[in-house]
Amino acid sequence: MYKIVKKRRLNDAVTLMEVQAPHIAKKAQAGQFIIFRVDEHGERVPLTIADYDREKGTVTIIFQIVGASTKLLNQLEEGDDILDFVGPLGTPTHFGEVKKVCVIGGGVGCAIAYPQAKALHNMGVEVDLIAGFRSKDIVILEEEMKAVSKHLYITTDDGSYGEKGFVTDKLKSLIEAGAGYDLVIAIGPVVMMKFVSKTTEPYGIKTLVSLNPIMVDGTGMCGGCRVKVGGETKFACVDGPDFDGHKVDFDELMQRNTIYKQREQHDSEHVCRLTGGKRHG
Repeated sequence: MYKIVKKRRLNDAVTLMEVQAPHIAKKAQAGQFIIFRVDEHGERVPLTIADYDREKGTVTIIFQIVGASTKLLNQLEEGDDILDFVGPLGTPTHFGEVKKVCVIGGGVGCAIAYPQAKALHNMGVEVDLIAGFRSKDIVILEEEMKAVSKHLYITTDDGSYGEKGFVTDKLKSLIEAGAGYDLVIAIGPVVMMKFVSKTTEPYGIKTLVSLNPIMVDGTGMCGGCRVKVGGETKFACVDGPDFDGHKVDFDELMQRNTIYKQREQHDSEHVCRLTGGKRHG
């Protein structure tokens, strides 16, 4: 059992939890993930490690409340236990020799962009961070991101906070102004990562994206998380989750990610495993 030692609501749909998991905290690195299971009837759900504290033995996760399992997880409070919390899984991010990097997060993807930026910042790399949101009311981790970047640029689709527009607009303006990035890291909705990669490709800037396809076991056995990269089949759980954004078949990935949408919606609305009854609201 893994005890929740801290719970913090970031906005109406996103929650941060700090979980006592010393064995994972000891080995965790930026880019890796865990798989949790709330109870013995729960499904296995992957979440990227948002932060870790080796001395305290804790791992921080940030999740969007979208399906049955994340709703059940969000019902737990500080002092409660999570049944399964497995990791660290996946390959840590390999940044290479870089001096200046632009890290881009879209929405809840900022929860994954933050540890990448923090790792680079701790390496002495100059980091610019672009964080994109639909509107001001869903902005998360602003102070945390500001602390690990030289410049933090926040964009909103509706212009209610920061600069109006998309992260790709800001990225292109910075590149054309001579920012001189060695690397761009994009994490967020698949369509966002696709267009960030299209933005950087003409300039020859190496671009890493963090993929989150359907995943079951996290060990490469089930094949559910397969993605096409450079014409070859890869498994996000063991080969990734980071891949060269200029080689990813984003269209195939978007199509695969919609396979279980209808079932997920049904479970979210009608299944309540905690009570065994019908979920209302």
